[in-house]
Amino acid sequence: MASDDVWILGIHMTKFGKHPDKDTVDLAAEATTGALADGGVSMKDMGVLAAGNLMNASAGIGQQLQKQIGQTGIPVYNVANACATGATALRVAYMAVKSGECDMGLAVGVEKLSGAGLLSGGARKGDGDTWTPQGRYGAVAPVDGRIGTETMPGVFAQVGMEYLHDHPYGGNDFELFARISEKNHAHSTLNPKAAYQKKFTLEEIMNDVMIAFPNTRPMCSANCDGAAAAVVVSDAKLKSLSPDQRRRAVKISASVLTTDPWEEACQILPNVNTLTRNAAQQAYEKAGVGPDDLDLVELHDCFATAELVHYDNLMLCPAGGAVDFFQSGATWRDGKTPVNVSGGLESKGHPIAATGIANIWEVCHHLRGEAADRQIEGARVGLAHVIGLGSACGVHILEKAA
Repeated sequence: MASDDVWILGIHMTKFGKHPDKDTVDLAAEATTGALADGGVSMKDMGVLAAGNLMNASAGIGQQLQKQIGQTGIPVYNVANACATGATALRVAYMAVKSGECDMGLAVGVEKLSGAGLLSGGARKGDGDTWTPQGRYGAVAPVDGRIGTETMPGVFAQVGMEYLHDHPYGGNDFELFARISEKNHAHSTLNPKAAYQKKFTLEEIMNDVMIAFPNTRPMCSANCDGAAAAVVVSDAKLKSLSPDQRRRAVKISASVLTTDPWEEACQILPNVNTLTRNAAQQAYEKAGVGPDDLDLVELHDCFATAELVHYDNLMLCPAGGAVDFFQSGATWRDGKTPVNVSGGLESKGHPIAATGIANIWEVCHHLRGEAADRQIEGARVGLAHVIGLGSACGVHILEKAA
């Protein structure tokens, strides 16, 4: 029987950072057993496992994880969907419960990424005076070094600068983006799970190593190790559980995953904007809320430039108004719409497959009133967003239990 509502019963994330003494299975097991304990349930209660891992996608992380935490014969879905891998894993478990296939499901995302260096969308091919077509995509030369770059800091640098070109801003572009990074690093000092918990001055950010203008090193997401996991439960099953389990459950009011719609240009260059806006519109409609109802947002600030454009894409501000929205102070912890109170990917870190669930972990803790020193008082509705080039965008809207 299909479930009217689906809830997050338990959720956990490891500390993000460098874990040389743990492999992906160790990290995934830590997050998963933590989520089960947080929900007051065990592996035998789970009806499905969705396991996300990008960098070693063919290894079958779900089956490996079962060998460490318990093999119960349930279906396992191994998920890889760029930076949206974790959100996709959660959506798989959500759909299994929503459809009535099972009462409880488990989603986990894990990555070992410390020391990975700059990530790119594809290896650069050899340069030459002529281009020889080869294979399925052989009719089109790689863009790297020709009409742009396929290295992630460069791609998102272009995204941010394009936004300021389309919506003219008369100030210092470099300083604007550095101020976004300044905010996130300040927020991170209150998050013990963050890979980096260090406040940076504006001057320190602007004078650090330039990676791809206008993104300096502190303005880039931190490659690191980590895992996050969540237990989801049907509405009917939740009603049979203890009062404390029901009190701490968080409702998934919307779970949306989008890809690029048809646009001629996006066959060559990624468009991070359109699929994000489409996902946000669908999520608000499904949840029956609007941007003004959000008490906090965890969005995919893989780079400071990305955060700015996603203010607009998630409709947190009027179209074209992202700069004014940021400069109003709205996105700080004490602002109208706090964004990335966790410190964001720039300081919390970005172990790719774990990020989507980690963003939800942050929102859940505020809705439960369990976010300690960084708690947004009275938080009842939050949004978690991730985007992966290729492209995939996941948006989840979460609500506090009544």
